[in-house]
Amino acid sequence: MECGRDGVVPQHEHQAPLKCAAEDYAIPPSPTLSSEEFLEFKRKATTIVEEYFSTDDVAATANELRDLRVPCYHYYFVKKLVSVAMDRHDREKEMAAVLLSSLYGDVVDRPQLYKGFCKLTESCDDLSVDTPDAVDILAIFVARAIVDDMLPPAFLARQGACLPGGCKGAEVLRRAEKSYLSVPHHGEIVLQRWGGSKRITVEEAKAKISDILEEYLAAGDRAEALRCIRDLKIPFFHHDVVKRALVLAVERGGAAEGHILDLLKAASEEGVINESQITKGFDRLIDSIDDLVLDVPNARCLLRSVIHKASSEGWLCASCLKLLPSEPKKASEVDDAAVQEFKAKAVSFIKEYFLTGDMMEVVSRLEAENYSCCPSFNAIFVKKLVNAAMDRKSREKEMASVLLSSLCMPPAHVVAGFHLLIDAAEDAALDNPAIVEDLTMFFARSVVDEVIAPSDLEAMEEDASGVKADGSAGMLALRNARALLGAKLSAERILRCWGGGGSGKAGWELDEVKEKIGRLLQEYDCGGDTREACRCIKDLGLPFFHHEVVKKALVAIIEKRGKDERLWGLLSECYGRGLITPNQMTKGFDRVADCIDDLALDVPDAGKQLGCCVERAKKEGWLDASFSVARPGSPPVANGVCS
Repeated sequence: MECGRDGVVPQHEHQAPLKCAAEDYAIPPSPTLSSEEFLEFKRKATTIVEEYFSTDDVAATANELRDLRVPCYHYYFVKKLVSVAMDRHDREKEMAAVLLSSLYGDVVDRPQLYKGFCKLTESCDDLSVDTPDAVDILAIFVARAIVDDMLPPAFLARQGACLPGGCKGAEVLRRAEKSYLSVPHHGEIVLQRWGGSKRITVEEAKAKISDILEEYLAAGDRAEALRCIRDLKIPFFHHDVVKRALVLAVERGGAAEGHILDLLKAASEEGVINESQITKGFDRLIDSIDDLVLDVPNARCLLRSVIHKASSEGWLCASCLKLLPSEPKKASEVDDAAVQEFKAKAVSFIKEYFLTGDMMEVVSRLEAENYSCCPSFNAIFVKKLVNAAMDRKSREKEMASVLLSSLCMPPAHVVAGFHLLIDAAEDAALDNPAIVEDLTMFFARSVVDEVIAPSDLEAMEEDASGVKADGSAGMLALRNARALLGAKLSAERILRCWGGGGSGKAGWELDEVKEKIGRLLQEYDCGGDTREACRCIKDLGLPFFHHEVVKKALVAIIEKRGKDERLWGLLSECYGRGLITPNQMTKGFDRVADCIDDLALDVPDAGKQLGCCVERAKKEGWLDASFSVARPGSPPVANGVCS
């Protein structure tokens, strides 16, 4: 997130009592204005606020503010609007909240709004002199801004760290979190706190959303549906649009499902529904899937299919969703005839896949047969796939690993399949003397591809040790896989163990991958689009190598001495989407620390800059608090403050 620097302003407006939380949201440099021009802006802003409370004309107010042509001081307008509303009735408070929601993104950008609320919390002690209940009122404004998706929830912690513990601003943040944002149904409560005179009620909103979706399915006019969703002016409640749309897709299926997915995809791409609301809508349906199953018995399978399609189209981050609760069947409850039938079909699917390389065909067939929901069937498929690959050449082994990473099975199902392989390893060794080496690479590759976690491998070894001898093929494969993963640069070697590069085709050379990442970051830093950059990183198909993205971005940030925030913003976006995992983020920082001495030859204060980046990353939650860049035998890396 980016934030602007102040122009030349009166000293009392420019100072903050402590380091400003908005430093983490580096603002692009703004045009420098004289103090006289700033005072003129203050006078005009005050007039605009007073006129708005008299006329209640949002459009006219937006035009007047835009015509001032000084966006670098919009934070003051935010502060003035809220501070004036605080001393008036609920009607004006509601009007102020609605105006901020209407101006946000179109007239007032996020860094300026963020900074405006920083200023409000810093000046809460002064505001309390004229408004005794300023703490509670401002807490509601902060909560309302978070509910309306104007402020990030992290604002509470970041700004709280910048305020003295006993000040009223700190109390505002605590009250916003504890009294308003942590209670059940907090969105509706905060929305109706001042009467909601400018908004429809929750029940009315739900009814309107249902009408919009029904009309869309009947008429098929996507543009009209998107316009109606916008006109509701309830961005904080768009998760209900997503949930209701998904319910219709699951209940009706067929063409209705396709139309619904097209609508949600368009809403995401056009910015009508943001990413957090889409994720929340999916999560709400996942939470209530048991109720939906009563009406649609295969709802779990259908929802899993929808999630896969949305994720493959790029408008849903599946890794950010809650786990879809499965309906596991006990072994005795699984019809033996159905198992035998599935085994025969699985072998057929796998043979055809090895011939054609069509992964999507395998995925669609599993979904069409409704097998993708059942842990037992998924485990059997994993076992059949790996066994079939081990009987063939490196090409098929590579294809099997790629398919495993593309199926998006729950890790527990994959682990169950690996347990079946371990149980049958001794028998399989009679036909395949290299069973230990093959299983080792499949286990290790699954961790590198993030199909399962390293902790899953440890748990597998612990479970197997209770029933398998230490020298058994399965136990040897598990131990060898863990040892292999612990070696330096193991991911690159494991990925290329069968000559592939994570795509089922011949892999790129390491230098070629680094060059692609370097060009990608350079193009983005020169003004590229964040969404496009994230798509390109994802399309590389090398999740195990995302630490290289982190490393190159950090090196560029250090070389520019923190003056360019675009790359930091890209890292933040990638981490927030789950594109760069905590493990890859930590590894990237580690790699920069390893080469800091070489980097210092070109950037003398590279150590200080890295220390600053580490502290900032810890505040963002990217790195564990215990993370350190200090290396044995090297001088300590000084913590610094980014310039």
